[in-house]
Amino acid sequence: MKLPYAAKARVERKKIIEYLLSSSHPDGSAKARFFIRFGFSSERWKIFAEALRQHGRAHDVSASIGSRHGTRYSVDGSLKTPDGRNPKVRTVWVLAKRSKSPRLV
Repeated sequence: MKLPYAAKARVERKKIIEYLLSSSHPDGSAKARFFIRFGFSSERWKIFAEALRQHGRAHDVSASIGSRHGTRYSVDGSLKTPDGRNPKVRTVWVLAKRSKSPRLV
């Protein structure tokens, strides 16, 4: 199964700049070190956002969990990176009830 409405997947600038690529974020700094090693940077955050959206479109959902607010989907697969090493990662998306646009969480 593919991520529902994957063509409309949203990756917010704030999620990338203030979390995934923030070396000072208490929970995100390890992720920042990981992603920066593969050539992603906050200056070119849109490249990272597009790679994450592509990841959500290209790979199958590995797990889903429903709640009263919507459904959370995990997607596992290789992530296209600037340096071409393309590590296997998991992205997690939430699709709120009555929404047609999954959001990276």
